[in-house]
Amino acid sequence: MRGVHSLPYAEGGGLWDVYGTYDHELVKTPSGWKVSKMVFHLLYQEGNKNLPVIAMKMPDEQRVSFISEGNKLIGIIYIPSGYKEGQKLPAVIVTGSWTTVKEQMAGTYAKKLAAEGFAALVFDFRGFGESGGEPRQYESPQRKIQDIKNAVTFLQTLPMIDKNKMGGLGICASSGYMSRAVTEDRRIKTFAAIAPWLHNADLVKLIYGGEKGVSEKIAIGKAASGKYEQTKINDFVPACSISDDSAAMFGNFEYYLNPARGAIPQWKNQFAVMSWHEWLQFDPIKEAGMISVPTLLIHSNDAAIPDGAKQFYEKLFSKKDFYWMKGTQFDFYDNPPTVNEASKKAVQWFKQYLEQEQTK
Repeated sequence: MRGVHSLPYAEGGGLWDVYGTYDHELVKTPSGWKVSKMVFHLLYQEGNKNLPVIAMKMPDEQRVSFISEGNKLIGIIYIPSGYKEGQKLPAVIVTGSWTTVKEQMAGTYAKKLAAEGFAALVFDFRGFGESGGEPRQYESPQRKIQDIKNAVTFLQTLPMIDKNKMGGLGICASSGYMSRAVTEDRRIKTFAAIAPWLHNADLVKLIYGGEKGVSEKIAIGKAASGKYEQTKINDFVPACSISDDSAAMFGNFEYYLNPARGAIPQWKNQFAVMSWHEWLQFDPIKEAGMISVPTLLIHSNDAAIPDGAKQFYEKLFSKKDFYWMKGTQFDFYDNPPTVNEASKKAVQWFKQYLEQEQTK
C-alpha cells in the first residue's frame, strides 16, 4: 500500500507519503466473506509527518450571501476549527487581484487566517463569479469599494463576529480598494496589503504606454461605457492573453493561463472594456495619508510596481510597517513558501492589532 496525502500550503511541505502492507482476517457469514480484522504494517514514510495534525486544524467553511446595492453577492466564511457557539471571533475581509474570484488567491489567504483563529470572509464582487450585478466583468474601483463596505455591514450582523475587531486584507489591485474602504469606513480597525498594486497617474503612464497609451485606453473605456448605457451591450477583451494585444494583461502571465493555477473554471478570462477609464484614473496613493488605522505592506522588489507601494508607505501617518520579501507577483498568489511567509506576517499583524490592542 502507498498512501499519498496532500495539503497545499502546509508548513513543512504539502505532501506525506506512507508505505506499508496490510494483513486481513476474514470471516464467513451468511451474506458472504467479511473482513473481521485489518492490521497495517508501516514500512516507511516520507514528507511532512505533521500533515495529519495540520489537517485537523483546517477551518470549516460556510457559504453565505448578502446584498450590496441591491445585488446578491456570494461568499464563503472560513471559521476556525473547533469554534464553539457563543464565541466572538475577530474577522478579516480578504480580497484578491483584479478580475479574480473568491476561489483564487483570496480564498488561499482566508484559509490561512482562519487556521489561526480569525473568521475570514471572501466573496465575489458585483459582476464577478457567482455574484449578481451588471455589467459583468466590470473592474470598477468604486463599485468594489462599496462592496467591501457592505461586506463589513453583513459581517456585523453575524453573532459569531466581534464587531469591534474587524480588519481588511487586500491582495494586488484590491489593496487600493481596501485602502480606500479603510479611509471611508471606521469599522475596519486595521489593514494589510500583500503584493499591493498601488498606482497613480505617473505610474500608470509608465505601465500603459505613456500619456498617449493611457489617453487611448481611457477614450476606449469611455466609448464602451457610453455604448453600454445606450444599448446594454458590454464589450469584452481577454483579461489575459499571449496572442491578443487588446487584452488587459498581454503577455505570458502563466498564473492566469494555467488551469492548475489561476485559470480555474470559476474565473472568466474576460475584461469589460468600459473598465479602462475608471481603473486608469483610480489613485489610491494620493489618499494614503487619510488612513488612520495600523497598516502593513508586504511586497517584493521583484513583484508588481514596488515604487507605488513605497510612495504609498511614505504618505502614511498611521502606525505602519513594511515587510520586504523575495518573489514575483504571482509567487504571492500560489507559491507555497511565499504564501506561507506572507500569511504568517499578516497573521502576526492582525493578532497584534485586533486580538491584543482591541482588548486592552
